[in-house]
Amino acid sequence: MTDFINQMRLDGRVAIVTGGGSGIGHATCRALAQAGATVAVTDINGDAAKTVADEISSNAVVSEAHVMDITRDKQVDEVVGRIFDAHGRIDILVNNAGISLRHPATETTTDDWGRVMDVNLNGHFYCARAVGRHMVEAHSGAIVMLASIMGLTGGGRLPNAAYHATKGAIVNLTRSLAVEWGPLGIRVNAVAPTYVRTPLTEKMLEDKAAMDYIVANTPMRQLATPDQIASAILFLSGDSASMVTGHTLPVDGGWVAR
Repeated sequence: MTDFINQMRLDGRVAIVTGGGSGIGHATCRALAQAGATVAVTDINGDAAKTVADEISSNAVVSEAHVMDITRDKQVDEVVGRIFDAHGRIDILVNNAGISLRHPATETTTDDWGRVMDVNLNGHFYCARAVGRHMVEAHSGAIVMLASIMGLTGGGRLPNAAYHATKGAIVNLTRSLAVEWGPLGIRVNAVAPTYVRTPLTEKMLEDKAAMDYIVANTPMRQLATPDQIASAILFLSGDSASMVTGHTLPVDGGWVAR
């Protein structure tokens, strides 16, 4: 008989979270740790990563901090290799790190476009590739990508073509890796959050007109919290989702159902 509650446990598993120093990444590190996983908190900001790792470790759960710029493929390979060597396994990758530069398409510079592509798309691939090499050998693993409702729609209140393009690409990269690695026992899924109050959106959400627009266009009439996104990531990371792969799960209060 299936033990449904214990399927949510991650005891003995090793997880890597990118962008784990704040926002959704921070909440995800806490969620995975509470489920029993050893969590490697990675972030370009080493102090932020250490703060989160120390917080988790203070609750008698193993956590560690690593500085990692996901746009630097060799650094990604080195950090992932170091984590694998220390623990002998990597079971979960949460590809969370991302940026957003909100400009009209005609005012988006080539440098701006390239920066968003580097972080939101190339970085996701570099991390999935580095971790995937170890998961392929183990014939086991779960990867969760951070997409967005903007990867499933034509956009929101503000123009943001580069961000939208990367998040749409993540949706299909998720499908592609799920199909390629599914026969090897590796699941690849994504979550597509709505607007969440994080450091990435803080400035935009100070605008009352923006808040009014978001609430009016969300059937549940509220923003999401980082913890609500982390809960969905926790589900996709564990055995409760053992037959789920190639899926993008909107956590959006009904935004894409409109």
